[in-house]
Amino acid sequence: MVCIALFGSLSYNEIKTTVLKIFLLYLMSLLYVAAGINHFWHTQTYMDIMPAYIPMPLSMVYISGVAEILLGILLIPKLTRRFAAWGIIFLLIAVFPANVQMMLNFLHDKKPGLWFTILRLPLQILLIMWAYSYTKRISRT
Repeated sequence: MVCIALFGSLSYNEIKTTVLKIFLLYLMSLLYVAAGINHFWHTQTYMDIMPAYIPMPLSMVYISGVAEILLGILLIPKLTRRFAAWGIIFLLIAVFPANVQMMLNFLHDKKPGLWFTILRLPLQILLIMWAYSYTKRISRT
């Protein structure tokens, strides 16, 4: 009875697709909120990967953390979803130098997790594509 109320006359495959889309939306939201909170919890970790040419590094860590939290929350309502998705895309581009700096730090210090920092760079493209999937206009019908 609940399924009929939620999904109307959708086919089983349409229901699976809808549930998957909702799950991925909430997962993305949760990941950005958690990552944003982590900026305040493990601030030094983010300070360590801040490129030297970035002014006011501590402020930038906090600003990016707040941005991740807010954008993660704004993904949920349909009204703000497109704005949040575009914001996440811009944020991922803006923080990319920190990901490069992390890789360079691991390379310089000969840390064992270097492979992960290298893998993380193209992962940003996938995260941008994921966010982009929420930039499309939602029909009001």
